Parts: sequence; C-alpha cells; structure tokens
Amino acid sequence: MLDPFIILIALACGLLSRALGLPALIGYLAAGFVLHETHIEAGALLHNLADLGVTLLLFTIGLKLIPAQLLKPVVWGTTVVHMLLMQLLFAAVLWIAGIAMPGLGLELNELLVIAFALTFSSTVFVIQVMQEKGEMSSHHANLAIGILVIQDLAAVLFLTATKGSLPEIEALLLLLLWPLRRPVTLLMEKAGHGELFTLFGLALALGGAALFEQVGIKGDLGALVIGALLAGTQKSKELYRNLMNFKDLFLVCFFLTIGLDGWPEEEALFLALILGAMALIKPLVYFPLMTWLHAAPRTALLSASALGNYSEFGLVVIAVAAKSGWVAPEWASTVSLAIAASFLLSSPLSKRAHELYRRGHDFWLRFESEQVSAARPDTSNARIIVLGMGNIGKGAYDAIAEKHGREVLGVDLNDRKLMEHTRKHRRVVTADASDPDFWHQVDLGEVTLILLALTHHEENILVAELLRDLGYKGQTAAVVRFAEEARDLEKHGFTAFNLYAQAGAGFADHAVQQLEKSES
Repeated sequence: MLDPFIILIALACGLLSRALGLPALIGYLAAGFVLHETHIEAGALLHNLADLGVTLLLFTIGLKLIPAQLLKPVVWGTTVVHMLLMQLLFAAVLWIAGIAMPGLGLELNELLVIAFALTFSSTVFVIQVMQEKGEMSSHHANLAIGILVIQDLAAVLFLTATKGSLPEIEALLLLLLWPLRRPVTLLMEKAGHGELFTLFGLALALGGAALFEQVGIKGDLGALVIGALLAGTQKSKELYRNLMNFKDLFLVCFFLTIGLDGWPEEEALFLALILGAMALIKPLVYFPLMTWLHAAPRTALLSASALGNYSEFGLVVIAVAAKSGWVAPEWASTVSLAIAASFLLSSPLSKRAHELYRRGHDFWLRFESEQVSAARPDTSNARIIVLGMGNIGKGAYDAIAEKHGREVLGVDLNDRKLMEHTRKHRRVVTADASDPDFWHQVDLGEVTLILLALTHHEENILVAELLRDLGYKGQTAAVVRFAEEARDLEKHGFTAFNLYAQAGAGFADHAVQQLEKSES
C-alpha cells in the first residue's frame, strides 16, 4: 500500500510550491508527475478520495450558491457566448494540429469532444485560489463561481447524454426534495456544532450524489443541488466551514491522480503544451464579455484572470466519451497535461490581478459601462470608515456612531446584511474594501480613522497595502486572531486588536462591572 507514501510526497511538493509563492495545488500536480516517473501507481483509496473531494466541492459550492446570481445576464450570457467562442477556437486549432501532425489521428468527433472539454474553467482551481486570498465573498468570486456552476451544469448534461439514455422517470420525484428543505434544516440545528453536525453534512453530500445516480443523473449534480437547497441559512454557513478542510484534503488526491495518469505520446505532448498556453486566451475573451454585460472592470478583470485555465471536468468528459467510443482513451493524458500547464500559467496571473488593476487603473476604467458608473456608492462627509459589518464591525460602528453620527460609514459586500443595517438607520454602502475604485471616491484627506473588521487576514493585508499606496495618513486599526497576523499588519502601520488574546480582558472587565453592581 503506497498511498501513504504518495501523500507524504504531495506534502513535500505542496510546501515547496508554497515557498516559491505558488498555490500548493501546483505542488500536488508536480508530485503526481514525479511519482509517475518512479512507476508508482495510485491505489483504489487515492482514487476514491479524489472522487469524494469533487463531490464535496460541488456540495460546498451549492451551500454558498445564490440561484438569483445565475439568472443575471452577466453570468449566463458570458458563459454561453464564451463557451461557443472557445469551442470554435479549439476546434480550429485541433483541426490544424491534425493536418500538421497526422500521427495524432484526429477524427471529427474526437476533435469536437476535446474542444468541448477545453471550454470549461476549473472549479477546483478557482475555489482554491479565492480561498487562499480570502476573496470568497467578493463580487468577482461570485461572478466566477456563477460562470463555473453553469459550465458544470453543461458538463453534467453532456455526461448524461453520453449514457445514451434519458434519466429514469423516477427522477421527477426529486422535485419532492424542496418540501424537505425545512425538516432537513431543523435536523441540522438539532445536530449541534460538533462531529455529529459534520457527519450530517457528509451524509447529505454523499447521499444526495447516490440518490441522483439511482435515477440516472450524474451524482455530482445531486451534491450541488442538495447543497443549493440548504443555502441561505446560518447552519449552511457553519456546515460550509466544517467541510472545508475535508474537501481540501480530498482534492489533494484529485490533483495527484492527474499527474499519476502519466505523460502523453511525443506529438500529443507538444500539442498539450500548446493547448496549455492557449488557456491564457480565455481571460482575453472573458473580460470584454463581462464588461459588455455591465460588470465593473475590476470585477471582470479579477474574475477573468481566475478563469484562465482548463477544468477537471474536462478529464471527466474525455474519460466518459472514451468509454462511449467517441474519443481514443490516450487523449486523457494529453488533456491532463494541458490542464496542469494551464494551472501553472494561470496561477501567477491570478495572483497579480490586483496589482495589474492598480497599475492600469485608468486604462481598465475605459471599459466601464454607464450603468456601473451610475451605481457608485455615496461616501461624502465620511470621517470614520468601518470595513466589514459583521458582529464585530457592527459593534464598533454603533459605539462610534453614538458620538460621530453620520460621519461614520459602514462598508460590506453582503447585500442582505446591508439591508438589515439600513433598516436600523446605520449608514452603510455596498463596496469591496480592496477595490481601488471605491477608495478613489473617498476623500482620504478627510478620513481620520479606518477600522478593518474583515474576515480574512489576506484581505486585511491587501487593503493595508492599497491604503499605503494611496497615501492615506490617518489612523488605522484591525481585528486579528493570531499573533503573526498582528505582526504583519503592524508592519503596515495598523494597530492590531487580537480578538482572542484581548477578549479575555474585555470579559474580565464585564465581570468586574457586574460584581460592582451586585455589591452596590
């Protein structure tokens, strides 16, 4: 049993990749190819965990899914047009490759299926990169994930078609899942917060996948649908957090299996590298489509840069098509290498997207539609800005607003949360704290204090660097959870409030006050 050894090698490669400033998943891919060269084969455990990782990925996407998001023209319109254009482009490239390299033996049906497999962008890659940067709640992450979900649905429809049969008539009974939403949510609340709650989530993801498989529908779609049915509740957010680490661990196995499948033949190897490089064309098409459909230029740039790669679903499409006799099985290794190359090239682009936008700010704004510019938030007369209006930010806002009133401005991306704040007469606006366009509207010379109550340390650092570049000279403070986070922010001139370390002092003060009241 070599699976434990394989995972150990993956750990070493992941650490090396992180040390080089690349996402850890690049290391996992490299580990797979290195292990293939040592003639080590993955056991059934590794493949089973890889499948489980993809299932949990789609389930957790469902938990965060906002169905109304998919109905926006910028989401479905961008997806449909982009897939059509990429299908034509890759089909043309493969046709030319077939003429130039007759040894490839490309038939028309193979050409079309492979081109279709390359139209998808990687859900796994985008989610991993967004999580590492702490951007899962941002507008550009929501746009990218909406596009990915529609692409995944297209892939599931293709996979269903390759079975040569329609779903069973019993599939209509799946409509009964909607009335079960409330009872399942109540059971989630009864499950508490510990291991029973996490086990409940795993059972829902795997059970949903199995249920859909039984009626002739791809199980991964079932996991996505079950997650989406539970979205929007407080328990779904908690379940998302609980399953994150499981999902990430299992996806390590998925990346390993890509490399372990081996290298393509010489001619196909050359084609795979060309196709891998061509993934960078995707952002060049995504960006104008998104801005044409009224996405803000920054949102479009950050989304497009994350989507400049190929999808793990491309491998699934090729594998299933091979079983149906539509393509030769050898194409799986070619597509695998193209996916790995696209990840390697897409990673630095995604990482530098914020810097690219800041440096070319005036250029990118040329693509802004009138609809977007008219929706800019009102930041006039703001003297104190609270970034992040969760429980901590809300408490800070209320305490300061007692003295400074409307000079305090709350900033958050959660529209539902902001509606609640507005009903309670707090002055709040919808904006991304790391968006230079927002800060260009703010008169930073008049701002005396900025409070960061954001969820992710990476986002705090991004905002700190942005404020420094914009020349902000006022007071700054941030909430942190760990000592190393405090040190990072203090280097940028921020005063750090350690939530865990200083909560004890606050609790003690509260207890002393209560004691004094009881004795008086």
